[in-house]
Amino acid sequence: MAELPFTLDQLRILRAIVREGSFKKAADSLYVTQPAVSLQIQNLEKQLEVSLFDRGGRRAQLTEAGKLLLSYCERILNQCDEACRAIEDLHNLKGGSLVVGASQTTGTYLMPRMIGLFRQKYPDVSVQLQVHSTRRTGWSVANGQIDLAIIGGELPADLNEVLQVLPYASDELALVLPPKHSLARLGELSKEDLYRLGFVSLDTQSTTRKVVDQLLESSGLDVQRLRIEMELNSLEAIKNAVQSGLGAAFLPVVSIEREIAAGTILKPHVVDLKVHRQLKLITHPARYCSRAAEAFLNNILPVFASPDSPVRR
Repeated sequence: MAELPFTLDQLRILRAIVREGSFKKAADSLYVTQPAVSLQIQNLEKQLEVSLFDRGGRRAQLTEAGKLLLSYCERILNQCDEACRAIEDLHNLKGGSLVVGASQTTGTYLMPRMIGLFRQKYPDVSVQLQVHSTRRTGWSVANGQIDLAIIGGELPADLNEVLQVLPYASDELALVLPPKHSLARLGELSKEDLYRLGFVSLDTQSTTRKVVDQLLESSGLDVQRLRIEMELNSLEAIKNAVQSGLGAAFLPVVSIEREIAAGTILKPHVVDLKVHRQLKLITHPARYCSRAAEAFLNNILPVFASPDSPVRR
């Protein structure tokens, strides 16, 4: 077999340049000098007899040859990572690593509980949690950068064809009020009552806000009639605003369980209004599943899954 015209180090450098956007930032991320990075790329281009970067712009832009090599580069390096993890697995979970992903709400409130239980059972396994948008999380699972993930949004159609997507749990979206709100003394509210409330909400550019609005619309509420008096940029900020008496809000129940128990937020019953979204487990069936990932799938996820979820079976 002919000698390969590149090394793994050169592929790592190529990937780092693309991810960081410049030779200097790539050098910093790899803890090497910029001249060393430039020299490795020059040697790689010489061996391949092509130019990999268009050096005319301010950012490092790949040529067509560079884009082609990068697509193989990602697969090669991911395969190397899988090989290393498979060897680590020989130690029977005495070591090894697990990378789990989640969309924003799940990653903030649900996944830390799962990881806490996992760490109790397998204290020697290193666990990393990556919280991103549903789309980015899906691509990370597809590329082998994340072992498994719990998401709340919809995946792009092309990812649905590659990944295994299983119903996992139902995420309830509930109306919450400050304890001293004038309507808080009522045992239950009607949908018409909601149009009299002042709401605290995420800003209109938020993906989560758009998902919430779609869920409310599908549940029979006229979102345009809801009076939004304040827009904030996080669920925690909204929760604190409600507790401070600044308005009502719709929040995932998983994010307010402690506050409801403590009585600092009230969750009144609204007649004929049930707002739920389906959380989903995503994995890549064609990729290597480490022992750490298997342990998480078999021993942790069923604890938090809905009774009708296939994860429980």
